[in-house]
Amino acid sequence: MSYPLHIAFIWHQHQPLYKSAIAGKYHLPWVRLHGVKDYLDLALMLSRYPKLHQTINLVPSLILQLQDYVEGNAFDPYLALTLTPVDTLTRSQKHFIVEHFFDANHQTMIEPYHRYADLLAQRQACGIEWCVNNWLAPDFSDLLAWHNLAWIDPLFRDADPEIAEWYDRGKDFTLADRQRIYSKQRDIISRILPQHRKMQKNGQLEITTTPYTHPIMPLLADTQAGRIAVPQMYLPNHRFRHEPDITLHLEKAKEVYRQHFSCDPRGLWPSEQSVSPAILPHVSKQGFSWLCSDEGVLGWSLGHYFRRDERGAIDAPHLLYQPYRLETIHGDLAIIFRDRLLSDLIGFSYGALLPQAASDDLCDRLMTIQKQQNEYLAEHPEGKPWLVTIALDGENCWEFYPQDGNPFLQTLYENLSNNENLKLVTPSEYLEKFPPTEKIPPHQLHSGSWIDSSFTTWIGDPVKNRAWELLAEARQVLAMHAEATPENNPEAWESLMAAEGSDWFWWFGEGHSSNDDAMFDRLFREHLQVIYRALNEPVPHALLYPLEPHDVSSSDRPTSLIEPIINGRFENDDWQGAGKIEISGARGAMHQNTPAKRLWYGYDHFYCYLRLEFSNLESVAQSKLHLLWFYPSRIHPNSPVKLLDMPDVSPLNYLFRHHLTINFADKSVQLQESTEQFQWETIATHTKIGFEQCLEIAIPWSDLAVKPQSVARLVILLSQKEHFQMSLPEYTIIPIEVP
Repeated sequence: MSYPLHIAFIWHQHQPLYKSAIAGKYHLPWVRLHGVKDYLDLALMLSRYPKLHQTINLVPSLILQLQDYVEGNAFDPYLALTLTPVDTLTRSQKHFIVEHFFDANHQTMIEPYHRYADLLAQRQACGIEWCVNNWLAPDFSDLLAWHNLAWIDPLFRDADPEIAEWYDRGKDFTLADRQRIYSKQRDIISRILPQHRKMQKNGQLEITTTPYTHPIMPLLADTQAGRIAVPQMYLPNHRFRHEPDITLHLEKAKEVYRQHFSCDPRGLWPSEQSVSPAILPHVSKQGFSWLCSDEGVLGWSLGHYFRRDERGAIDAPHLLYQPYRLETIHGDLAIIFRDRLLSDLIGFSYGALLPQAASDDLCDRLMTIQKQQNEYLAEHPEGKPWLVTIALDGENCWEFYPQDGNPFLQTLYENLSNNENLKLVTPSEYLEKFPPTEKIPPHQLHSGSWIDSSFTTWIGDPVKNRAWELLAEARQVLAMHAEATPENNPEAWESLMAAEGSDWFWWFGEGHSSNDDAMFDRLFREHLQVIYRALNEPVPHALLYPLEPHDVSSSDRPTSLIEPIINGRFENDDWQGAGKIEISGARGAMHQNTPAKRLWYGYDHFYCYLRLEFSNLESVAQSKLHLLWFYPSRIHPNSPVKLLDMPDVSPLNYLFRHHLTINFADKSVQLQESTEQFQWETIATHTKIGFEQCLEIAIPWSDLAVKPQSVARLVILLSQKEHFQMSLPEYTIIPIEVP
């Protein structure tokens, strides 16, 4: 007997809280722009195929911000500039527009539109400053318009003659046009939640939720969870352990859900599909019936490493394609695990294929699984039809598809509608018919996420750890105010939950970067600042400065290997191909009197080379130079700098692995390596220095025990009599690429 294969598509829609409680306004436009490109159209496209049932996860922080835009309470800087008469733009506003209003996928969202592409080509060829100096009012007006038009989904362009006319015209946009574009945006956004309510009511959609501001729940329960998958991980100095915050996030999520959908959610998408045994009682107690995670988490939980053949078919498919039961003191939970390959093909690969080819490939893979299912059930007649879970980000991937992925989805949905062997269901529909029988003992559930089955994306990096320390300190201050409950001091608790969101930790440190890194840093710190203000406590100095440098002085990176003679003399030919950072006149008032003028840095396969040029050698005669190293991709002990009067400012307050000290007075060199308990021990070094007209340094890679083709990060300080003097350049990390 042939059984259809049950398939659960789950689309995850999420944005962090971009509104600053300090500034009282939104700092970034991504809720508004994704709101007109990715949320309503996904639901509308599905509604054309009533046989297909799917699940959409709406994060509460996204829902609240969508409502703010609908009600006219959200106004971001990009929108403010869009609605500004171009003849009143200041130079700094023009600079911001030229720098940020091309923030979109160039190939799919800019290049198809001649005028937008022409403006981008000018910026790429001539640079931002040239555009600011030479563009005329029509150029800025058209760029403001196109930045907004390009984010409107083709579904609405085809259905609205006014939007279609703007695309046909392509240029000469007026302020009135830009005002109308904003009006269209609000109209589209206003339809998102009603459409989802309607489709859930008629049974085609299941709407799920996520903890309130998308926190990594296992790390809220205990940051020690980071060591389950990575036992050697170095964690923040201050352990974060506040399980009650999990309950608060889940309660707030349900409250927002009820307000908009008039019922309780059944399914939970744990933020970043991160789970651990500690979170299960909280999830069950809040009345959720199922949650989802990644196949890697299942593999760790079962002690089974899933392997795939050359076509991607997984071994032991009966283990992955079934739900499992988790027993808790508050009742049972069902958990399903996504097929990572199928999810990632949609998320990262199919955009490069023709829609029909991509759709056919996915359906062929599903039919292969359906065949495996029937063969398995023929041998195990007591078994149940399988459930294949395809779960992924429902917004960001479409930027890499032509026409926002609409041709692919249309082709895929037609194929699925016409295939009786493939049945799209919601998880709740499947679980009601086929409740889980296999059990994972709760203590056996692996603590991990959808990325490498670990939490390294959010903790373990020096910058990420520093962010957790600042969060832990603020949380401790809040705990000391017993009278400040969520009911009588909602401002403090709302800001705490905002700061606990996963997005800030995602962007900090190594791993991910965007054009908005500085703003993510600022938003995190502003959320924490509000906690102190709401409690009438002094705001820590550290929260007034970025956690990591985002506006590093422009420098020429090394272009080739070098092999200079280390003699402390000005012989520039030796340093051809080195990177160069101008220190005099760099950012910050401190450098107006700095003794250092210029830093050169480079490498060969044996040494890292540095050269510091000074305006006044006498001024550093009684000083010491400190070279502090950390390695983002390596796990080992790290320790703080032990100088008096050290500012609590990043990156000076980072933890480091190696500390090389050069004493200018006697030209001595000492290398220290971090040990356990945040201590230092002196180790041997073969560092060479030359100090005559300038300081030249050659540090062997072998002293630092770094591997070829790895990365290191360097911070340079000056001290006098064990007191901090300055950093060179100010508060800057120097990127080192080991050849």
